[in-house]
Amino acid sequence: MVVHSFYVINRSGGLIFSYEHSIPKIELEKTFSYPLDFVLKQSDKGVMVQFGQRDGIKVGHTIISINGIPVRGNTIDFTSSSTVTNDDDTQTSSSSTTSHDIIKYLSDSSNYPVTIKFGRTRLNGNEKLILASIFHSMYAIAYQLSPELNSSGIRELETDQFKLYCFQSITGIKFVALTDTRQVNVDALLRRTYELHSDYALKNPFYSLEQPIWCPLFQQTVQQAIDSLEKTGSPYS
Repeated sequence: MVVHSFYVINRSGGLIFSYEHSIPKIELEKTFSYPLDFVLKQSDKGVMVQFGQRDGIKVGHTIISINGIPVRGNTIDFTSSSTVTNDDDTQTSSSSTTSHDIIKYLSDSSNYPVTIKFGRTRLNGNEKLILASIFHSMYAIAYQLSPELNSSGIRELETDQFKLYCFQSITGIKFVALTDTRQVNVDALLRRTYELHSDYALKNPFYSLEQPIWCPLFQQTVQQAIDSLEKTGSPYS
């Protein structure tokens, strides 16, 4: 049982705290023949699978290496060495590096068979901010769609790979945790982090409301609560 990550979202939908506790590393390496079964596209993170999936490789996975050579963004560098014999019969070795566009390289049938390693890159700060804002909007939509009055909004979302839990305080602050599907007692964890937020953030004279939380003690105690939940089933150590 694992807690993957924990987030705090303010009343306006801004991400004010993010803690990655145990993010699984996803890497898959396969040898392919021409042509590839995927549609690839260039992105800020590198060459990404846009359409098609097989053998665990899914949309959103990026290319990490080709034939064991790490890629560099949307290009890959190949180094070739050569030996030159001088007039005095001595030999000098030299090497040269050539860069290739990854999509063009994989479009050339003469480069096959090829071994490609795919992986899932971690979210950067901007992506986390965007997703926090989207979840804030989804929470509000769920509240409005509820056929009953005084709905709590989204409290739990379940997929085949993970669960998302959300607890919203009276003041509108959302505490969100992503866990594996077997983790239990997550509601207690979120209420515990709410207590820690009150003790180590709100009572900090240097903290401004609705602003990012830069309190080391808050992160330390959140980490301790998550560790305790995973080991004992309770966030209280």
